[in-house]
Amino acid sequence: MKKEKSQLNIEVLKNRIEKMNNEIVSWRRHFHQHGELSFQEFATSDFIEKQLESFGGLDISRPTKTGVIAKIIGEKPGRTIALRADIDALPMTELNDLPYASEIEGVMHSCGHDGHTAILLGIAKLFSEQKDQMSGTLVCIFQHAEELPPGGAVEMVKAGVMEGIDEIYGLHLSSSFPTGTFGIRSGFLTAATDRFDIEVIGQGGHSAMPETCVDPIVIGAQIISNLQTIVSRRIKGIEPAVLSVCQVEAGHAYNIIPNTMNITGSVRTFSQETRNNMAGMIKEISQGNASSYGADCKVSYELGYSSVVNDEELTENVEAVVEAWFGKESILAIDPVMPGEDFSAFTEATDCPGCFVEIGTANEVLGTTRPHHNPNYLMDEEGLYYGTSLFAGIVFDRLFTD
Repeated sequence: MKKEKSQLNIEVLKNRIEKMNNEIVSWRRHFHQHGELSFQEFATSDFIEKQLESFGGLDISRPTKTGVIAKIIGEKPGRTIALRADIDALPMTELNDLPYASEIEGVMHSCGHDGHTAILLGIAKLFSEQKDQMSGTLVCIFQHAEELPPGGAVEMVKAGVMEGIDEIYGLHLSSSFPTGTFGIRSGFLTAATDRFDIEVIGQGGHSAMPETCVDPIVIGAQIISNLQTIVSRRIKGIEPAVLSVCQVEAGHAYNIIPNTMNITGSVRTFSQETRNNMAGMIKEISQGNASSYGADCKVSYELGYSSVVNDEELTENVEAVVEAWFGKESILAIDPVMPGEDFSAFTEATDCPGCFVEIGTANEVLGTTRPHHNPNYLMDEEGLYYGTSLFAGIVFDRLFTD
């Protein structure tokens, strides 16, 4: 059946989003100044709830300690869709000189979550005024703790947030793509993200007499080097995978060989078979190297977030939305990205189809090309308009057309 648009249309929505833009930017800057770490977003969720209450007409709940849900129930029957924004910040000190720089020592929104939250607040406000024309229900999920496994998405799923939801959508503001573009991909979008911890147990002693010791630092260095052969020599060359050693701890004095060395890192994979085999390969290399030097070695491997897999049909619908709003030239057919996302829990644990989109915020003139998780990360706030428009376009397409 051919779709017939309601009296609400794309141009009307664009105009309303433009009028709301300053408010959305102000929300983003508030969150940026007052970032909170994963599972500690109490003031953030209180602020979100207060803003939602001011819009009126929303069914608001707190399914977890720091997660917030807002439902907009249309006056006509229809499908139920969810939009998700993550709300937590990262444990780092901001180095930017901004009027709205983080006021919280050691905490910074350096991954765009402040923008995601502001965008979803804008959507809640925009459509709270359109319930009479809405066919179905819109669920706005303000999710805590995306940055810290096991993540807030799993908690929200266990709390029943996904019950009755037919489709779910998410976005990420990304400095990897130019402002005004939309990175879209069907199928695997993000990598699975796992963690390994290795403890090399040697025998410490005086640095002047290493022959009396079993030096865990020398052994650990060999392990670190040999771990790199997993991706280069034990995984198919056409298959993407990353193994990174990110933390090394050993010793406390310049002239003492320590007893132990601890090595921690992350693994990124797409293939389930490779993911399943990683723990064994890391253990084999680590314990083999340690044993050859007369040391012991303990290895633990923790599964993190699964890959985000975009539903083919929903991805095609989203591409059509973006093309209708901003033209086909704004769509980037992107490769899979290696960072992880616990958005996967919403689809994997519930078999609910989903689609996740990368929103470009890279602008060389403004200096917003630095990577995420960086103390000098900056956001091109024009990306907020494009993110809000994407979500608005999805809602209009799924709940306002017949």
